[in-house]
Amino acid sequence: MDIKKTVRRILSIVLVLVLIIVLLDCVYTVPQKQYVAVRQFGRIVKIVDTPGLKFKVPFVQSIQRISAATILYDIPASDVITKDKKSMISDNYVLWRVVNPTLYIQTLNAVETRAEERIEAAVYNSLKKIISSMTQDEIIAARGERLTTLITDDANADIQVYGVEIIQSQIKALDLPDDNKEAVFSRMISERENIAAGYAAEGEAEAQKIRNDADREVAIMKAEAEKEAAQIIGEGEAEYMAILQEAYNSEEKAEFYNFIRSLDALKESLSGGEKTIILDKDSELAQLLYGNLGQTR
Repeated sequence: MDIKKTVRRILSIVLVLVLIIVLLDCVYTVPQKQYVAVRQFGRIVKIVDTPGLKFKVPFVQSIQRISAATILYDIPASDVITKDKKSMISDNYVLWRVVNPTLYIQTLNAVETRAEERIEAAVYNSLKKIISSMTQDEIIAARGERLTTLITDDANADIQVYGVEIIQSQIKALDLPDDNKEAVFSRMISERENIAAGYAAEGEAEAQKIRNDADREVAIMKAEAEKEAAQIIGEGEAEYMAILQEAYNSEEKAEFYNFIRSLDALKESLSGGEKTIILDKDSELAQLLYGNLGQTR
């Protein structure tokens, strides 16, 4: 009786343990940012991507966990050649994630290092192809969002067969080899000096044009002013001649005009501090004065 009770007790314990094991094997959890592939005899029967408590067939089905989070991978720096045969060193990093767990398992067995090897090759090939199609100046101008978009889109075309997606392939640094930097900097300085000289020459040419236009305007204005002055002088001389003609149109007017002019001349000569005048007896003024004095007597 004691043996039977002991056997029953042992069987009960075993049965409970088996039930616990079965229960534990048929229950699993799916956390945030994780895929779970349910496999039956090695074949994928379903992909679970919603968080929570899940069930499967115990002992027949197994699970494989795959990260659904965004992963950062720092790609080693590499040399690339531009379209104009300039060597540059590119240092990139990649943000990637699994978007098709079934393909990811079938092609890479969900091994992260294998995925990163494929990503590195795809990014390097895209980088090499894009950089080789652009000159160094074009690359410098395109640095930033444009170059990132070009490389990311091109690399994704090669990597999507593995069930992964490159969210962003960003260039951390795109620099020249140390032995080329000095030559490139000297060339850039020379180019900018040439550009500055060109701007200075254009400015001088424009300034000379403005000066020429101003000189031409001044010459035109001066010529017009001289022409107007000559016209005024001519009109004045004509008026003067008309006045003279009016003054000399009779003998009495002519004598009176000469007398007035002589008096004006005498007045001018007496304008200083000296009031003595010495005249030649044959001078017109002496004759005029003597004649007038004689007439007075």
